[in-house]
Amino acid sequence: MFKKRLKLSDQGAKDLNHAIVACVIANLTILPTFAAMMGMMLGIVDPFLTGEPLNVGRLWLWFGLGILFAAIYAFAYKYEYDKTYTTAYSECEVIRVDVAERMRKLPMSFFNRKDLAELTTNIMGDCASIEHTMSHVVPSLIANIITVSLTCIMLGFYDWRMALAMFAALPISFGIVFVSKGLQKKFGEKHVKAKLAVSDQVQEYLEGIKVVKAFGLSGEKSKALEKALRNMRNEAIKFEGITGIFITLGVAILQTGIGLVALVGVNLLTGGSLGIVPFLTFVVISVKIYGPITTIMTLLPELFYLLVATKRMQTLREEPVMNGDENAEIESFDVELKDVTFAYNKEEVIKSINLTIPQGGVTALVGPSGSGKSTLSRLVARFWDVNRGEVLIGGKNIRGVDPERLMKDMSFVFQDVVLFNDTVMNNIKIGKGGATDEEAIAVAKRARCDDFIREMPDGYQTLIGENGSTLSGGERQRISIARALLKDAPIVLLDEATASLDPENEVLIQQAISALIQNRTVIVIAHRLKTVAGANKIVVLEDGKLLEQGTHEELLNKNGLYSKLWHIQQESLGWSV
Repeated sequence: MFKKRLKLSDQGAKDLNHAIVACVIANLTILPTFAAMMGMMLGIVDPFLTGEPLNVGRLWLWFGLGILFAAIYAFAYKYEYDKTYTTAYSECEVIRVDVAERMRKLPMSFFNRKDLAELTTNIMGDCASIEHTMSHVVPSLIANIITVSLTCIMLGFYDWRMALAMFAALPISFGIVFVSKGLQKKFGEKHVKAKLAVSDQVQEYLEGIKVVKAFGLSGEKSKALEKALRNMRNEAIKFEGITGIFITLGVAILQTGIGLVALVGVNLLTGGSLGIVPFLTFVVISVKIYGPITTIMTLLPELFYLLVATKRMQTLREEPVMNGDENAEIESFDVELKDVTFAYNKEEVIKSINLTIPQGGVTALVGPSGSGKSTLSRLVARFWDVNRGEVLIGGKNIRGVDPERLMKDMSFVFQDVVLFNDTVMNNIKIGKGGATDEEAIAVAKRARCDDFIREMPDGYQTLIGENGSTLSGGERQRISIARALLKDAPIVLLDEATASLDPENEVLIQQAISALIQNRTVIVIAHRLKTVAGANKIVVLEDGKLLEQGTHEELLNKNGLYSKLWHIQQESLGWSV
């Protein structure tokens, strides 16, 4: 059950079973220690009941056995620690890696539905909850249930009347906890939702801190975060309060068993049907046995909550990944779209497009904002799978090609550049695994990065901050182009690759791109039409439909949308402030 609910690996489920066994062994080793203590106590009491002299040798024997049993318990506890905490941490490492690997294989449509805060919570918070469940909750809970059950059976054979008095309140206590399960789940879900809302607000506040400062919105934008934090506090109080009420009530009813044991025991003792030694044994045991039972009653609500808290993790790990043939061979790199239709949720953004993108040429996608240019290029890269139709590369349907295999044949330069908090050198080397420093420097020169990199404090070993925060927009763009040059893939997708460059750098980058695109299938997305006027084919999109296609001159002669956009941009060149 726990393997299914927590999505454990086979090894993780096996380790959890071992942890439960280890906890049971640790609990059972307490019983001989307790028996030695009872033996010493009875050895001291017997002379007063029988009139015989105190047997000092027997006391020393029980004392020695107590020391031995305590040592055994220490070893059993160490074994329990190794099998619970160590294995739980190891399994959570496996889960985190598995989640990260699964995210890598999920379609982009999944990330459109999720935000960064929720995914971060999946990897960190939810995994930590599973870790806590495996190390602190499940082994101890099941071990205590087994130990208490065995103790109940043994005490029943010893004297069923006293055992019945001891555990008479047990069904009522657990009944209260289980009856409140629905209420605990309801408030637990609200608490989990409130924590996720806080993560969202914190993420949004930190990401938008520049805008907040620039427009003096500190107080106003802090209100949403403050409200989320206050709501989380209130939901936590409600959840803990409701849970605490039922647990406290259950424990209070359970503790009445001590009085019931004393009452029944005295009646049986005075009636002559129970000896003093069994009576004292049950009184001492009743004080001890309620500790593990109380632990069970405390852990059950915690388990209920953790199963709710990790539900998102189960949903994530059930998301279907994009599969395909990892060994697919693509011999040519012309791209063909056949009746391609694609929708975000239910809104169609690409509508029945038929298009051929020849190898060894530059095909430009142009059109108004929202016309589907970027979406179309991402369908070619299989960031999403089309809803209808086919995308073919070299005559092979890419739906049958493993996405990671497909990525080996593609280089990207996006408008929104993503860099890592690492050195310049390592950010460039991302383009090709195992690349040498010399190769990285060579492509940096071709991308016109070398000059500004060498002016940095540590040159190519300079740390550039989170997402290249220490670089200008143009510098970040050029490093991205150097990365694509290093990959040297047969298909190149350029999404507004020169959008962040000044005129001087734009000329230099155009020269680098010219070298990059030789004998390759190139798809260029551009708003500035003059940058793609020399393309072999220009495809004009509007509202997700293919409106026109041809060369620059052919499209101007048609006097269609392209001609209109071209003349508008030419007129704007004369504008001044």
